[in-house]
Amino acid sequence: MRRDLQAGRRSLMATAPAAASRSLLWRLVAFVPTLLVLMLLGWAALFLLIAPELPDTDTLFADSEQRTVTLLAADGGPLAERGAEGARFVGLPEIAPHLVQAVLAIEDHRFYGHFGIDPLGLARAAWANLLAGEVVAGGSTITQQLAKNLFLTPERSLKRKLQELALALWLEARLSKDEILTLYLNRVYLGAGAYGVEAAARRYFGKSAKEVTLAEAAMLAGLLKAPSAMAPTRDLERARARAEIVLKRMVELGMVPAERAAAARARPAAPAPETKTDFAGHFLDWVLDDLTDHLGKHGRDLVVRSTLDRKLQLAAEQALRSALAGEGAKRGVSEGAVVALDASGAVRAMVGGESYRASRFNRAASARRQPGSAFKPFLYLAALRAGWTPQSPIDDRPIAIGDWRPENFDGRYRGRVSLEDAFAHSLNAAAARLIQSVGPEAVVRTARELGIASPLPPVPSLALGTAEVSPLELAAAYLPFVTGGVRRSVHAVRNVEDDRKRVLYRYVPSERRVMDGREVQTMRTLMAAVVERGTGRAARLADRVVMGKTGTSQGFRDAWFVGFAGDLLVAVWLGNDDGRPMEGVTGGGLPARIARQVLEAAPPSPPAGPEVARGEPPPAARSVEREENGLALLLDWVQRTFGSR
Repeated sequence: MRRDLQAGRRSLMATAPAAASRSLLWRLVAFVPTLLVLMLLGWAALFLLIAPELPDTDTLFADSEQRTVTLLAADGGPLAERGAEGARFVGLPEIAPHLVQAVLAIEDHRFYGHFGIDPLGLARAAWANLLAGEVVAGGSTITQQLAKNLFLTPERSLKRKLQELALALWLEARLSKDEILTLYLNRVYLGAGAYGVEAAARRYFGKSAKEVTLAEAAMLAGLLKAPSAMAPTRDLERARARAEIVLKRMVELGMVPAERAAAARARPAAPAPETKTDFAGHFLDWVLDDLTDHLGKHGRDLVVRSTLDRKLQLAAEQALRSALAGEGAKRGVSEGAVVALDASGAVRAMVGGESYRASRFNRAASARRQPGSAFKPFLYLAALRAGWTPQSPIDDRPIAIGDWRPENFDGRYRGRVSLEDAFAHSLNAAAARLIQSVGPEAVVRTARELGIASPLPPVPSLALGTAEVSPLELAAAYLPFVTGGVRRSVHAVRNVEDDRKRVLYRYVPSERRVMDGREVQTMRTLMAAVVERGTGRAARLADRVVMGKTGTSQGFRDAWFVGFAGDLLVAVWLGNDDGRPMEGVTGGGLPARIARQVLEAAPPSPPAGPEVARGEPPPAARSVEREENGLALLLDWVQRTFGSR
């Protein structure tokens, strides 16, 4: 009997947890209807919140055409009209089937099987983001993207995401799948101011959306991830790389045979030559992309007043083309870029390459190249802040820092020189010693304060400009030398109005002091020495003081001049897109002469803040006495008189 009681107790103890588990499970199951009711009430409340703002679906199709954008110069004169050509609404039968497939493959291949929200896609994206520890994938369906484009702002928040989900369900309830896809393909932004596949096909390839090849369709679909950054007019290689991903995905999904995709990869898409005038073409594309980032899809015709000075733009284009067609052609230079900024930060001229018709890639805004010695102003400013002065002596002798052995451009060393002479003649050995003294981290901080945003590794070779920057970025970072120590934001648009004269955007100036008056005065003295008696003499003007810095990267792959006179700053880069070396082209040669021609086209203006008088430097700023034999002095004079760097 006692054994039976003990066995009974053990049996009850064993079944108790199982019973408790079943009870918990049944409670959870019983809560599911309540949870569903709460979710439905939440959706209902959300619909009540947004329903008054929802339009009739008929208006969505009526308002599908891309509007016209009229761009004006700073003086109000016309520059261009963009957006109207080929932007009519097109139905699915008027779009190449492989273009529709490419979009579905890369954006939402289960589009015809879900109800506006793809739980599998959301789960996959959540898992990928969890593994990466950051947002690397999105789970939005085409319906969700259309809802966002039609009704919502780009804001990232939980409320906006919930609104997007609710609107996606609303669209699925009101429209057929084909209607949703048609609206999406006509509304989606694809870069360079083009909304919809029809406008984009004509913008990039000069043909309708029905005529694009498989390679072109893959490129258009690939733009959906980042239309401004991946536009073939901005970064053709990146656009092609993305197109290959689209083609691979189409093969995986069985949309195209592997052989056909291979043929498309073998002949990748390329933008069609521009048939209209190429005046300021790179600038106009850049403005339209930036405008879209600010305003999104616009529903009316727009008038955009830009900051471009037509006279300066023409001078910059002519100076660059003449240089490349003349001496540049003989010395292996195929490309270049020019940027002109005024003291307010306004872009007064922008040339993104030798020919906009031949290449729409904007080298002024998007090319990243080594600035060489044109980076040295940030090093020298950091040195001033560490207690150095223009009269401070520094050794210009061979130096080794680990495996790095920087050499002077002409292979000669001048011994003990002043900091001013080291800057004026761009002495690399002295710069290497200077960065050892102030520390690479201090140089990085200084460059960041003035506006360099590109990656800057804190290594000694940074003294010689080994980190890559764009011409526009470098010009903007030089701007505080023009403004008297104030950093101002670069801008290209003054205001935007719609066809009812309503102001949709107006530039609001912002500024921050990054240098004091003493630092500005000293840096201007150093930069004036570069043009007066150093490597930048080719940029001298007879009627005003020019200040600046030359730069030449290793192996003659890049040649730079960045300089200013009064309140106008000009940055010039020359090189080859593939990094091929030029034949002895330096920053003190062609780039300095191009900058001079642009500066000559502008009326004289006084600089902001402290001025630097032209002529011989004061005795205290002259070179430190050094022992040199007669031959060295003669060679030094020849270098100063005829050399360029």
